Amino acid sequence: MTSQRLNITLDGEHASKLAQLAARVHVNEGTLARSLLSSAIDDTDPDPDNVVAVLDGIDGAWERAHQGIDQAHTGDTVALDDL
Repeated sequence: MTSQRLNITLDGEHASKLAQLAARVHVNEGTLARSLLSSAIDDTDPDPDNVVAVLDGIDGAWERAHQGIDQAHTGDTVALDDL
């Protein structure tokens, strides 16, 4: 099994809640976030209908996807080597 690094940006409310939870259980925020995300992934049914429902539940996801498409068309991108 290989590991993959993933950077996630949380809004202020969720970042604060994560920090409070991590402090309460005396673990690093990244460790707790990784554990919570792993649990959520394990509990998610890979059925395409369920995946669509999860994606539909993400506020602004549709708009951000279209924004990314528009940025790609106008060349407003970052080369992978620059990441």
